[in-house]
Amino acid sequence: MNRSAIVGVILLTFTLFFPICLFSQSAKVYVFDLHDEIGPPSWRQTKKAFDHAKELDASTIIIRMNTFGGMVDYADSIRSTILNSSMKTIVFIDNNAASAGALISIACDKIYMKPGASIGAASVVDTKGTVLPEKYQSYMRGLMRATAEAKGRNPRIAEAFVDPDVEIKDVNPKGKVLTLTSKEAMKVGFCEGEVKNVDQIFAAEGLDPRSRVDHQVSLVDHIIAFLISPVVSGFLILLIIGGIYFEMQTPGIGFALLVSVVAAALFFAPLYLEGLAAHWEIGLFLLGLVLLMLEVFVIPGFGVAGILGIIFIVGGLALSMVMNDFFDFNVTGSEQLTTAVLIVLFSMIASVVICVILGKSIMKTPVFRRLVLEDEQRSDLGYVSGKQPDDILRKEGFAKTDMRPSGKIEIEGLWYDAIALDGYLEKGTRIYVEKQENYNVFVRKLL
Repeated sequence: MNRSAIVGVILLTFTLFFPICLFSQSAKVYVFDLHDEIGPPSWRQTKKAFDHAKELDASTIIIRMNTFGGMVDYADSIRSTILNSSMKTIVFIDNNAASAGALISIACDKIYMKPGASIGAASVVDTKGTVLPEKYQSYMRGLMRATAEAKGRNPRIAEAFVDPDVEIKDVNPKGKVLTLTSKEAMKVGFCEGEVKNVDQIFAAEGLDPRSRVDHQVSLVDHIIAFLISPVVSGFLILLIIGGIYFEMQTPGIGFALLVSVVAAALFFAPLYLEGLAAHWEIGLFLLGLVLLMLEVFVIPGFGVAGILGIIFIVGGLALSMVMNDFFDFNVTGSEQLTTAVLIVLFSMIASVVICVILGKSIMKTPVFRRLVLEDEQRSDLGYVSGKQPDDILRKEGFAKTDMRPSGKIEIEGLWYDAIALDGYLEKGTRIYVEKQENYNVFVRKLL
């Protein structure tokens, strides 16, 4: 074969196979959903989606959105992630992008909307739908304006999504918060076009459908999203406090303490994975428990340790539920912290009320009696309560129950509540009474 023929074969091969190789190595297009309320679960999914897209070296990320809004702090975090991304970002508004959803949408490079979809209505409201004071609206207006400017969109229209006082000729009359339909959004440059689905975005943007990668939501993600919802978090707090209360009413480590520990793990673990609960916040909660236990079992009366214990417990639980940098709440805002504190306090109060009302009934049930040590404090069995007589000082007896460090002792056939100054004492340990203070009896191990 002569040289010309060889060159011809090489050129033909290159012409046929190079476009195929280039096409097969086209950059990935990552697609994920942002549905329901904007909050911790959606923030977690956004982080995971962007991280995975970056690992795949994707060139474009498409967000399929349908939300009526949510928490401003998490919306701002998602907005910042989009603005700081080197990938091309496209949002497909599949029906609704209201409030926080509008903020996230205008942070993207391009916006496509389903026919009949809407974007806007971004005034900051509370859980009842009441518009919050001006300082919250001012902050939201600033976010909307800055985001629109960053993407070359009209900042006045972005402000009109929040402020009813912003009047835009032929677009929005004064006195109404702006909401745009898909056609209206196209007219003012807030939408690239109407599409029925993500596939039509691939066609409109000239993207290869074979390069599409859809984000997969795992079972763990669903479980975490369920556990960090405010209702479930409040219920877990109720179990934590209720378990501690019942454990204090029954000697030994039993089922009630197990319930409290499991509830605490289910409360803190998903929040820690979400990046909300930091080590120091969990430590603050544990320190509060230690102080409360010391106040109840070791220190007579109720004073500084008990008060600090309650404050630390409430603080640890509440701070774990909000996004903060130690005590910097610039992003979260005081309203989110207030909501978290109210959830914790309401759950604790509800737990105490339930324990007081139903405590005796629950402890008398057959199921509960199988799970805890059963001791009846009956006078015909030698149990007495109230202020102890002075003549038991220095007398000897033995621990009727395990003492951790509180428990029951028996002296000369009579039972007493007592506190072991040596710490933990096993049931049956010989003891003597070292001192009495009001209603409290303090004992030591008899050597």
